Amino acid sequence: MKTVVANWKMNVGVRESVALARASLLTLRGRKVIPDLVICPPFVALSEVRKVVARSSANIGAQNMFWEPSGSHTGETSSRMLLELGVSHCLIGHSERRVQLGETDEMINKKVLHALSEQMTPILCVGESKEQRVAGDARAVVEAQLSSALRGVRLHTQGSLFVAYEPVWAIGTNDSASVGDVIEMHRFIRSVLERIFPDAPAGQFSILYGGSVDGENAYGFLREAEVDGVLVGSASVKINQFKEIVEAAAEVLEAQSA
Repeated sequence: MKTVVANWKMNVGVRESVALARASLLTLRGRKVIPDLVICPPFVALSEVRKVVARSSANIGAQNMFWEPSGSHTGETSSRMLLELGVSHCLIGHSERRVQLGETDEMINKKVLHALSEQMTPILCVGESKEQRVAGDARAVVEAQLSSALRGVRLHTQGSLFVAYEPVWAIGTNDSASVGDVIEMHRFIRSVLERIFPDAPAGQFSILYGGSVDGENAYGFLREAEVDGVLVGSASVKINQFKEIVEAAAEVLEAQSA
């Protein structure tokens, strides 16, 4: 299976989110095989977007979540609130939050642990900066992020984990990583996960690529067996671009099922 995650970030309001959700669902029509679709709208639009996708196969994801179920945490959103809105997935550790808001490895670990305890699927984001890649430290950085974020995590039989490899230098830059580099890093991430979770059954974790994914390069990533899906940022709010990405995923799945 291939998964397409749409991260709308802070780019659309409620009305735009409703229209975009409807248009996103239309991209799935007329296909024999469709990818799993996870839509991550802004918090203010979650309720309205849920109404749009309620009878579809699409899932709703949150762009963030606090690690406590309730309490005096002004401005935060709890798992209980999200679950009431039908949220099943949650982005955790996105580089924009790490860099802009000072989100630490400890905070990310708490969020992963809490999401899994609430039967939600974390989409854990990891990735190196340009300077770290040039210095030859990409693998070490990603391994450290994984080890820290997954400290103390126990995957139950029904639990699942997504890891999104998003090299920081490729996010929103129109400078995506090469397919070869992505395959190499995904294999490395898979090996780290297999070491952390030696008893995990096949398919319990999925590895996505994110970083300037668009309609032109999506197929090149999605056709690779090591790439279980894509995390799409700016292109996910451009419906023509997003349609091409979904079509690329569907084409790969149809070819695999032939």
